[in-house]
Amino acid sequence: MNTVNVAGCSIRIESDHPGWDLQLTPRSGETAGIEYLDVTVRAATPARPGPVTLAWAYPVVDVHHRTCALAQTKLCGMGRPRTRASAAQNAPVWSMFNYAGVNRLTFAVADAINTCELSAQHAEETGELTCRVELLADPVPPLTEYRTVIRFDARPLPYEDVLRDVSDWWAAMPAYAPAPVPEHARRPMYSTWYSYHLDITPEAIEAECRRAKALGMDSVIVDDGWQTEVKHRGYAYCGDWEPAPGKFPDLRAHVDRVHALGMKYLLWFSVPFVGVHAKAYARFEAKFLDPDPEGRRQWFVLDPRFPDVREYLIGIYERSLRAFDLDGFKLDFVDCFTTREATKDAFGEGRDIASVPEAADRLLTDVIARLRAIKPDVMVEFRQSYTGPAMRKYGNIFRVGDEPNHAAGNRVGAMLLRALSGETAVHSDMVMWHPDDTVESAAMQLLHALFTVPQISVRLGEIPERHVAMIRRYLAFWRENRDVLLDGTIRPLQPQHDYPVVLSETGAKVAAAVYANGFAPLPALGRRALVLANGTLEPRLAIELPEAAGERRLRIWNVTGDPVADERRRFTAGLHRLPVPPAGTAAIEA
Repeated sequence: MNTVNVAGCSIRIESDHPGWDLQLTPRSGETAGIEYLDVTVRAATPARPGPVTLAWAYPVVDVHHRTCALAQTKLCGMGRPRTRASAAQNAPVWSMFNYAGVNRLTFAVADAINTCELSAQHAEETGELTCRVELLADPVPPLTEYRTVIRFDARPLPYEDVLRDVSDWWAAMPAYAPAPVPEHARRPMYSTWYSYHLDITPEAIEAECRRAKALGMDSVIVDDGWQTEVKHRGYAYCGDWEPAPGKFPDLRAHVDRVHALGMKYLLWFSVPFVGVHAKAYARFEAKFLDPDPEGRRQWFVLDPRFPDVREYLIGIYERSLRAFDLDGFKLDFVDCFTTREATKDAFGEGRDIASVPEAADRLLTDVIARLRAIKPDVMVEFRQSYTGPAMRKYGNIFRVGDEPNHAAGNRVGAMLLRALSGETAVHSDMVMWHPDDTVESAAMQLLHALFTVPQISVRLGEIPERHVAMIRRYLAFWRENRDVLLDGTIRPLQPQHDYPVVLSETGAKVAAAVYANGFAPLPALGRRALVLANGTLEPRLAIELPEAAGERRLRIWNVTGDPVADERRRFTAGLHRLPVPPAGTAAIEA
């Protein structure tokens, strides 16, 4: 049995593949605490390898949590947590850390295209985790050699720094070079999804765009409903991607009118789906990943291993970009391009690629290349969980997964995306709230998404004026501080409690948002400015300074931006109570 020691772990091969030579070669990293494991699989003649599983025991000593691309935070204890990753799903990384947020062991796989699975099982008898990395978890074509690298990081650093280094490691690989991020991808957007669902019309969208632009939003994402007359959920009418004539008789003229308002226009497509009511259904009926012999299904997932499937989808986006003068695409459900039991062993018969993840990578690589050839600054949005390292080369906007009216969910999802997404624009899930909610409660949806590009999805013409004033104030505050909120070094504290405080720093400014108990431990300010957001319904914030900041100007605003205080105050080392109202903001300036 091939066993090697890496990062203090005795790693063994659990797989048994007669005829295959499996080699593990450890090597030191560029920095103390980082080590690599080169994995090589060879055969004398081309053959399809089975899954290759590596395993090791890890003692649960000063280890309390783990985080991965699938679940933001979970207890690292009983059970069998798993993360499955491929080109269009998740990221192959797992980080284990303690209650202080200090990394204990983070491991990541270089191959982010082929399916792998990271898992751990807690052994009650020993208090250890049996960690496993299963490579080539889904079928791949016959080969004589496969190579990948597993990166181990045992440095006692903040876990978010370690994850950021993993993201940079992937981004430095030519295979995962991230797509450029247009400026408009970093500006607030309006979305029609939660506010209208499928009940959209050009008139309603244009009216919302006029209001949204005046409040500080620069793009609109038109979601599901433009391609079908029906207003109920489901994807039975997807696949042809032609504007519904009764709803959008002249989509190009509508887009032109939105452009005239000064807003960019992004359009939604459910990439893999073809419904039974689409003309494309008959054309591709034999080319689905998930056939339904009993005829109970209403929509299906296209098999990207067929070249005509890929060309059909790419052609739709090219034609739409040109015909409607779009500025971007919301490409949805990409994570459905996964290997299915019914078709996993299907090769040939018109397929030019044997592996589903490899075919998804080929499709999406060609999509972004051909769209950028038409419009270099085209925007492409993906959402959790299809936001891994490979996805960064196809898309330039990563959105938090669906968290309607769930401020905490937006906050937690954003923190993981920020750690793994580098310069890719990280967006909130569309924020929404009930129009009868209090303005302070409604503001929680935006404040908990503070460190992302905000997407807003409420009917702006039907909410109270106080809500409108709150949006105006929030977006002005966000724009004024975007330099630190988006581009600073982010510090999400206490992940075991879902990040009750989030900090971000630049050389000129510190931002702190408080989401529980109203308390924020801060770094030394020096001469830097400090901006604060009260993401609670408490009528105050308490900050702790590790060293004196001297006499400063303190300004405080309420939820709609009305001034509450403007005074000079001396800030000594230690605790300071600030009367920041619920959902209010403050600034401490030189």
